[in-house]
Amino acid sequence: MKFRDFILERAKSLEDKENSVKSSPRVPERPGSHESPTNYAVIPKFYHSTPRPVESLMYKLREHVRTVFLKKRSEELLNNSDLKTFWMILENQFPRRTQSVELYITFSDYINLSRTLKPIYRRMLTVLAFARLQSISNLPGKISVISLFNYVMRKVWIQQTRISLSLYDQNGLGYLRESDLESYILELIPTLLQLKGLEKTFYSFYVCTAVRKFFFFLDPARTGKIRVRDILSHSFLDELMELRDDESPKDSQELNWFSAPSALSVYGHYLNLDKDHNGMLSKSELMGYGSGTLTSVFLDRLFSECLTYEGEMDYKTYLDFVLAMENRGEIQSQQYIFRLLDLHHRGYLTPSDLKYFFKGIEEQMAAHCVQTVQFEDLKDEIFDMIKPEDPCKITFSDITRCGQGPTMMSILIEFHKFWNYENREGVGIELTGDDKYLQ
Repeated sequence: MKFRDFILERAKSLEDKENSVKSSPRVPERPGSHESPTNYAVIPKFYHSTPRPVESLMYKLREHVRTVFLKKRSEELLNNSDLKTFWMILENQFPRRTQSVELYITFSDYINLSRTLKPIYRRMLTVLAFARLQSISNLPGKISVISLFNYVMRKVWIQQTRISLSLYDQNGLGYLRESDLESYILELIPTLLQLKGLEKTFYSFYVCTAVRKFFFFLDPARTGKIRVRDILSHSFLDELMELRDDESPKDSQELNWFSAPSALSVYGHYLNLDKDHNGMLSKSELMGYGSGTLTSVFLDRLFSECLTYEGEMDYKTYLDFVLAMENRGEIQSQQYIFRLLDLHHRGYLTPSDLKYFFKGIEEQMAAHCVQTVQFEDLKDEIFDMIKPEDPCKITFSDITRCGQGPTMMSILIEFHKFWNYENREGVGIELTGDDKYLQ
């Protein structure tokens, strides 16, 4: 009996121990140890910070390795000679029957062509590339030979530009800071034929003007950096590279923000507004911008929210303001203006916020001796225009969803826009144009 009791007691203790192990969380064993630790006192290092320039040896080694890598990738790309050879292959293998008919290539011919080419070409001619080009041609199973060649050229250009931009990415993390992009554009200027007449003394102002457009639209959160991928995917880089064409029409140059006439015009307007010639703009000087009817209430808000130096605005801050005013249809410009209208940084506008900015419109109406408009009427019209989800407040999502953001914002900050809107059905009233005056 004693032996039987001993066996039962031993079995019960083993069962209790096994149940306690199952109920407790398992802790992984450390390598080389047969004992399980009771806590995570030792955590393996999994993050290594980027070497800083002060750490000279590590920083220089990292820069050298990255430069060698990018150079190797650049050598793997097609050059101008390779592209000419590729075009000759297309011409010889698919001769044009008539001058008026565009030549197409079928999928089977495309695959056969890919198999006969060298690997340096074959990497471009994928099945996915054919599917994309075929969706553009709108012909089942066919693509244009011209579109195929243009696709290869475009892909090579993007890869080359990506490598060029990456050389200025000092941290090697896939984004450019403002100083990085400034260095890139400054060294790019000699290759832009349309800028050959630009004075070197103006280079710093030109670079500032060009860089601000990238950061205004591609960095609306003001993080101070832009991903290289975002720069490549946007059309701004294409507009900048158009300046390499010396035969571009003058009209198209004036429409291009990065052209010399456009940059000189923006800077010239800044100098004209600077009446005391101190290189900065005060609130009274900025009132002459555009139609000259921006309300004093809005300008007060602008100078209180934007970066100023002793109450005056520098050229960089002025550029952000110009980009917002001239591109009110863009979501980044609407975000810029909405932040100024949002008096308490709550993310929405209330009737009291609208009334605050309407005071500036009332001052302008009194100055121009025109019939006064009641705020309640304008408020109801704005809410009917925006149709917010909450009938008591307007969020930025409401503005972007309704598509009436430019109109709603303009009639609150600029009297000439407000008056044109109020008289939109009248005769002889100018309705469009940011630089038009009241008639």
